[in-house]
Amino acid sequence: MMSKIDEVRAQMVAAMKSGDKERKESLSMLLSALKNKAIDKREDLTEAEEFEVVKKEIKQTKETLELAPKDRTDIIEQCEKRLAVLKEFAPEEMGEEAIREVVKGVLADLGIVEPSAKDKGKIMKELMPKVKGKADGALVNKIVGEML
Repeated sequence: MMSKIDEVRAQMVAAMKSGDKERKESLSMLLSALKNKAIDKREDLTEAEEFEVVKKEIKQTKETLELAPKDRTDIIEQCEKRLAVLKEFAPEEMGEEAIREVVKGVLADLGIVEPSAKDKGKIMKELMPKVKGKADGALVNKIVGEML
């Protein structure tokens, strides 16, 4: 199986050959982030760590996009194109239904029949490791809140 670094490098070479400068730049930034993480760790990254790097890049790009002035269409366009490239390497996110199923499983494991607000900490502590990297934390929090 190819590591993300090899996968991104291969895509970057393809982008250079096809003359897609913006795609090459986005891939180059992602490749740098992955390599830096591996250097910091002093060994190959696990799949989960690779996804963390990709998600961090997506998050930073979204923040840049949100902060960009409306009249700076160049920045907005660049961020949107970069997000499209980064999302190709991101893990598949869990949908609301899948998250609800995991929450129900956690409630059953904990033996909580009627969850209340005071159970939230206990529920989240069990739940988060099961959905880490697979679901948006804000969405998980919202769903747990609705179920309480």
